[in-house]
Amino acid sequence: MPRGRYSLHDPHDHTPLAEEHFQCALGPSGWRYVSRLTAPAGDHLGSVDLALDELGRPIRLELHAADWQVRGAAIDGVTWVRTDPTGVHATEGNARAHAFTGTSPAFLVATTRLLRLTPSAPATRVRLVALTDPVLAPRTVDQSWALVERETHATDNGPLVVDEYQVTALDTGEQHPVHIAGDVVLAAPGIELEDLESPPSVFPPTEPGADG
Repeated sequence: MPRGRYSLHDPHDHTPLAEEHFQCALGPSGWRYVSRLTAPAGDHLGSVDLALDELGRPIRLELHAADWQVRGAAIDGVTWVRTDPTGVHATEGNARAHAFTGTSPAFLVATTRLLRLTPSAPATRVRLVALTDPVLAPRTVDQSWALVERETHATDNGPLVVDEYQVTALDTGEQHPVHIAGDVVLAAPGIELEDLESPPSVFPPTEPGADG
């Protein structure tokens, strides 16, 4: 069960934004990730609770950011309920999308589980609903993912397989790399792995997921 800490920063000017203390684990029905976020000064910022099924689909998502909350799941595409800070008004949403995304590294791992790319496969297009801090407002985004390199590194705990993905935002053409080992993000724009108490989990092999 990997447990550790990510630092989150602005990918453009590197301003520190938060620290995300996480733990994640494989289970009989898929994968679960939970975390809490703190500001650089130590104040509580929010939390993430994401559960995937064996195909990488989000069967439960609960996000908290400040006083905002979103609960969602893969139902008729993806469906969610967003609650305002007063707790009086809740708005429902639905989109013809494959999954959710956001600032947490959990969403990068979740997307790779959904797509399950191989180094020889062409880039795959995926539609996601982005829920970004600080108010978790939903926005549909289209991305293209390609697995450009897979390397195996020797470690004290055995071989570590590191996948390098190239992610393209289809609305702007902007590209960036994402490095993932198992269920842990090693590096991505705005994300650095600062501490890891145990090796990443290794996902079982599965057939390809979302269609390109």
